[in-house]
Amino acid sequence: MSVWDDVVGQPDAVRTLSRAATDPAAMTHAWLLTGPPGSGRSVAARAFAAALQCDQGGCGACHACTTTLAGTHPDLTVVATEKVVIQIEEVRELIGTASRTPSSGRFRVIVVEDADRMAERTTNVLLKAIEEPPPHTVWVLCAPSAQDVLPTIRSRCRGVVLRVPPAEAVAELVVRRDGVDPHVALTAARAAQSHVGLARRLARDPAARERRAAVLEIARRIRGVPDAVLAAGELVDVAKAEATAATAERDAAEKAELLRALGVGEGETLPPRLRSQLKQLEDDQKRRATRHQRDVLDRAMVDLLSLYRDVLVVQLGADVDLVNTEQAATVRALAADSTPEQTVRRMDAIGVARERLEGNVAPLLALEAMTIALRPQG
Repeated sequence: MSVWDDVVGQPDAVRTLSRAATDPAAMTHAWLLTGPPGSGRSVAARAFAAALQCDQGGCGACHACTTTLAGTHPDLTVVATEKVVIQIEEVRELIGTASRTPSSGRFRVIVVEDADRMAERTTNVLLKAIEEPPPHTVWVLCAPSAQDVLPTIRSRCRGVVLRVPPAEAVAELVVRRDGVDPHVALTAARAAQSHVGLARRLARDPAARERRAAVLEIARRIRGVPDAVLAAGELVDVAKAEATAATAERDAAEKAELLRALGVGEGETLPPRLRSQLKQLEDDQKRRATRHQRDVLDRAMVDLLSLYRDVLVVQLGADVDLVNTEQAATVRALAADSTPEQTVRRMDAIGVARERLEGNVAPLLALEAMTIALRPQG
């Protein structure tokens, strides 16, 4: 047993991080873990944090290991924003935490899972804390690529690059952790393109698999502009519904907790001097819902990209496995009904839509332009 057991398909990264945890000569105060979505950046970051706190370098069984992996160790702070960006106030609070000596562990470890979600001004606030940290503080930043953080930050961090793990390794993890049928696990791992978290969700949740299949079916349904406009509207509506379902219960609980903390009883009118605190909470909740909606839409577009990738594989006769094995009939039908050049143009249109969504273009407008580009060309 080891803290590294769930860091799948990353032998080079595990070797580097585990050596740093046990060899002071290989250790540094700031790390940048990069890798594509699903590569396990946050899992590797927590495993590294556990190894740093463990007297044996990550045994996986001691109190330091188990509490760190569970996120409850007093000397571990994890930032994983549910908003569009990490706020500058959050970073200032982190800097204050980082300045304190460890209360019980060997290090005070600060893990920032979404370092790419900091604006330049926010990142500049963090710079000095990373440049001159206290001797027992370790920063672990995570981002999709080194280019997603400012050069001034990445130049002060030691980089560790994670790769996309093999689908077979992800499936093995899902079987081991969740007791899922091996065939279902492998199908889910391929559909998730080796994204560990998504593979686990697809393997365990039949409804999630059905929603994904419905998204992929859009590619066959679009025959003209009216179909495209309807499909775009459906995607946005589904994303809004998922965001509401995922956040509504939590929003209500947070509001009730805030009102209790402010001493306001149920049904009582909130005094004017306290209304700003409630508005701040509501604004944060709206940002969280916006982020969730964008994430759902981006995932749908990634799924569509994987489908057209499979179409191109069939059209070119490439000897590689399909990502969407359950949609093989759809893949063959689309391949027969178009040319490789058309498939590439469709993939480009999806890529443009993802960029527009990231740039705060209205989701419906971005998706309508995308779905219209997916229709058959006469």
